[in-house]
Amino acid sequence: MVIVFEVLLVITSLLMIVLVLLHKGRGGGLSDMFGGGVSSGLGGSSVAERNLDRITVGIGLVWFACVVGLGLLLKTNN
Repeated sequence: MVIVFEVLLVITSLLMIVLVLLHKGRGGGLSDMFGGGVSSGLGGSSVAERNLDRITVGIGLVWFACVVGLGLLLKTNN
């Protein structure tokens, strides 16, 4: 059972990295300090961006559940 959680954790971690990198920058970060802060005010208003937000939150919840489940499994096995 621990192996299943470990594999799921690795998969969701990689998915989270990809999904976060797919998001459009919203400004106000380090890119603004170096002159890359030209952004439109329409960020996040498209259907694709909202769906990407929902998918990212869903994968994040699965990732969090894997971390908690794996921690509980490893605690009870010892």
